[in-house]
Amino acid sequence: MFSKTFYIKQWIDDESFRKLLLFSRYLGRDYNGSQFMIDLDRARRNGIKAKDIIEILEEFNIKLSQDDLNVLKKELLDASFEIVSGKIFLKPYIYLADFLKDFPVKYDKINKRFIIRPMDYFDILQKLKENGLEVNELELTFKDFEFEFIGQLREYQKEAIDAWVNNKNRGVIALPTGSGKTVVGIKAIELVKKPTLIITFTKEQMMQWKDSIIKFTSKRPDIGLYYSEEKKIRPITITTYHTAYRHIAELFDKFYFLIIDEAHHLPAEKFKAIAEGLISPYRMGLSATPYREDGKHEELFRLVGGIIYYKSAYELAKLGYLAPYEIIQKKVRLTPDERKKYNELLNKFKNLSRGKKVSELIQLVKQGDEKAIEAMKIYNEMKKIVNFASEKMRAVDEILKTEKGKILIFTQYVDQAEEIAKRYNALLLTGKMSKEERRRVLNTFKNMSSGVLVLTTVGDEGIDIPDANIGIIVTGTGSRRQFIQRLGRILRPYQGKQAKLYEIIVSGTAEEYQARKRKESDVLSFNVYETSSEDLDSI
Repeated sequence: MFSKTFYIKQWIDDESFRKLLLFSRYLGRDYNGSQFMIDLDRARRNGIKAKDIIEILEEFNIKLSQDDLNVLKKELLDASFEIVSGKIFLKPYIYLADFLKDFPVKYDKINKRFIIRPMDYFDILQKLKENGLEVNELELTFKDFEFEFIGQLREYQKEAIDAWVNNKNRGVIALPTGSGKTVVGIKAIELVKKPTLIITFTKEQMMQWKDSIIKFTSKRPDIGLYYSEEKKIRPITITTYHTAYRHIAELFDKFYFLIIDEAHHLPAEKFKAIAEGLISPYRMGLSATPYREDGKHEELFRLVGGIIYYKSAYELAKLGYLAPYEIIQKKVRLTPDERKKYNELLNKFKNLSRGKKVSELIQLVKQGDEKAIEAMKIYNEMKKIVNFASEKMRAVDEILKTEKGKILIFTQYVDQAEEIAKRYNALLLTGKMSKEERRRVLNTFKNMSSGVLVLTTVGDEGIDIPDANIGIIVTGTGSRRQFIQRLGRILRPYQGKQAKLYEIIVSGTAEEYQARKRKESDVLSFNVYETSSEDLDSI
C-alpha cells in the first residue's frame, strides 16, 4: 500500500488546501508544519492524475523520489495495455466504452478487460491520449536501421510515394505489372527505416523481393526469410501469405512497417487475419489488380488504408514506361453440333435458374438448393463446351503462323494445356508440376530466343519474362483481374518490343458478354481490336 507523507511548512490558504485534499488526507500540524498523506483512492475518485499531483506539489517546492513517481504513474493510470499469450488486452480503470465505440473490441467480463486487435493498437492508443487519458503503453522496440535506396524513381513512382506519405503512410498503390511496384516499396523502406515485414504470394516472389532489395541498396541489408524451415526475423523480413497466416502469433508485434504484395489477395477470409493480426501502423499494399469482382476490395480501406494511387497499363505505355501493346479479340463460332448441345443446355439452365444471376445461384448452392445445384452443373457443362470449342484451336493455329518471338498461351485447364503443348511441341507450366520442374521450365524458356510456353493459372502472377511479346488467351475466368494479370506478363519493356495480347472468344456465348463488359470498363482503358471467325484465314 502506498503511504507517502509530506509536510508543508508555510501557511496554506483555503483554495490550496482544497486542491491538496483532492489527492491526500490531512493528518494534522506539528513543529514540522502541516502533514498530509497521499491517498490514491481519493485521487482516483477525483480524477486526479500523477502529473496533477506532481504539479500541485511543485507549487509548494515538494519533490518526490523517482520510486514514488513511478508508483504514482503506475497506480493512477486510466488504462493499461498488456500482451498475454500473443494477444493484446486493454485493462480499464475508468469507463472507456465511449472512447472505443469506433473499434471492434470485445470485453472479457471475467478478467474485466478489452480484447484488442493488434492492427488497432496504435489507433486506440492515439485516441486515448488525444482525450487526455493516462495509458500504460506496450513495451515495443522498433530500432531504426541503416538503409539507402540507390535507384532512380520515375515520376509516377514519386507520385505514388507522395500519395502514401500524405495518407499517413498507409494505402494501396495500384500499378500494372512491369511498372516497378517493388521499387516503390523499397523506397518506402528507406523512408521508414524501421523493422519491415513483406508479405508475398509465392516463394518465387519472395526471392524476387530479396534480389531487388539487394540490387537497389548501397550496402547489403540484413534480410531474413521467414519460410519453411528457414524462419529468420531480421530488420527486413520476407514471408508468404500462407506462412504469415500460420505464424501470426510469432510475428504480430515485431514490425512497424507492413508491405503487402499482390494486395488483392488480402481481403480473402483467411488472409485478412494477417492484416488484422499485425500491430504495424505503417502499411503499404501493392497490386496491379486491386479491384475484385466480389467487391471485397473495399476491405482494403479498413486493412491497409484504401487505394490511394492508380495508373493503368495504357497510361504508362503511352508514357513509354511499358511496352506499347494492342489487344486483339478473335471471335470464333461453335460448330453446328457444339451449338446444338450448347442451346439445349442453355434452355435447361434458364428453366432451372428462374432468371437468377450466377452469383445468386452460387449462394443458393451453399444453402443446398437442389435446383440451383442442378443449374450450376449445367452451367459448367456449357462453359466446358465454350472453353474447349474446336474452332479455338484453329484460331491458335492461325496466330502462330503469323506471330514470332516469345509466345505465352494461357488456359484454365491442365488437360487443355497439355493438349496444346503437345500440339505445338511447346513448353508447359502447370500447378501439377513440382516447384523444381516449374523453375527448370521457366529458366529454359527465358534462355530461348523464341518459342511457345503454355501456362495454366499458375502463370497468372509472379512470372517474369521481360522479352515475352505475344500472349494468347484460350480460356479464362472472365474476370478483369485475371485479364490484366495476363496482359501484364507481356508488358515489360524490352528492346523496342511491340506486345500483342490475343483473346479467343466464342460468339453468342457468355464468353462474348464477359469480354464486352471488360472492354467497356474504365479499369482497363485500352483499345481492343476485333476480328471474327471469317477473318482467321487472313490473319
